[in-house]
Amino acid sequence: MEPTHWPGVYREGRDLYTVNLTPGTRVYGETLRSVDGIEYRTWDPFRSKLAALLHRAGSIELPKRPRAALYLGGAHGTTVSHLSDIFPTASIFVVEKSPTAFAPLLALSRRRPNLLPLLADAQLPERYQADVGEVDLVYQDVAQRTQAAIFTENVQACLAREGAGILMLKARSVTQQRSTSAVVREARGVLMREGLEIRSETSLTPFSRDHVAFVVTT
Repeated sequence: MEPTHWPGVYREGRDLYTVNLTPGTRVYGETLRSVDGIEYRTWDPFRSKLAALLHRAGSIELPKRPRAALYLGGAHGTTVSHLSDIFPTASIFVVEKSPTAFAPLLALSRRRPNLLPLLADAQLPERYQADVGEVDLVYQDVAQRTQAAIFTENVQACLAREGAGILMLKARSVTQQRSTSAVVREARGVLMREGLEIRSETSLTPFSRDHVAFVVTT
């Protein structure tokens, strides 16, 4: 098991792993591996867009020791559970608006105390900004038509000056009437108009079709 240049992420062959914060427990049926007394969780790029990004764009940088992170679109907790492994001392605020998805997310947070779930709408950051405060990482994976606008509003509300943001753009959730390239171009324009610096733009094919990851800084 070899460490990668991303903090808390390990590699064996082509597979990525994180150290299990809660040894002996799985989140989504992932494989557990014990090496030299340390338990690792397989990080599936077909189940997690962040793992797909790390496979596709080896040069991106994640914050090394974030104090806090804001995760928009927590769903059932697949990717956020790996962030919980990577940043065990950070407070990770997880916004999810679906009560159905929020229930397992809340159960996950009981086992992982660094996860702080919020039943809220990512389109309304003013409703949770005071609770979240300033964060070092904003990560978004939501299926809304105005994904880029939602992302920029949350970055402006909560991201620290030296922080980073990751937008997982789902082109088919924006519209099915225009090409993926047109949707990506429009999102790029929104980010740039709001003064964000795009550090990388990466297609997640073959792991997630019609998905592009933007990594930005303020």
